[in-house]
Amino acid sequence: MEVITKQYLTELTYEIIGAAIDVHQEMGPGLLEQVYEECMTYELENRNLKVVRQLSIPLLYKGNTLDSRLRLDMLVQDCIVLEIKAVAEWHPIFDAQAMTYARLLKVPKAILINFNCRNIFNEGQKTFVNQYFNLLPE
Repeated sequence: MEVITKQYLTELTYEIIGAAIDVHQEMGPGLLEQVYEECMTYELENRNLKVVRQLSIPLLYKGNTLDSRLRLDMLVQDCIVLEIKAVAEWHPIFDAQAMTYARLLKVPKAILINFNCRNIFNEGQKTFVNQYFNLLPE
């Protein structure tokens, strides 16, 4: 396993966004989220990245583990949450969802990608870091 540093996460982020751009160029907008998830899994695995799909997120509440039914779209290399959308409008709740999943899993970064756009790089992606990112070495 790669040592997780800020630099490693930056490079991994570029790789993930590059994969999303490739998927978007091939498939275009207007499909269901699960189609993009399938294509992203293919792209990321072909880039020799570890991908876990539809990961159940444990919820610890007042010292008890509850069945939260929260499901993360993808976890890449055990360190980046990847949430996939195919929506006409970007809502702030999507940002909160991605950041909360990262916090609950104690991973340093989350990426949100919306495939229903003209250009993934300019308008179809957002990245978020949290307190775990700030603790990492450069």
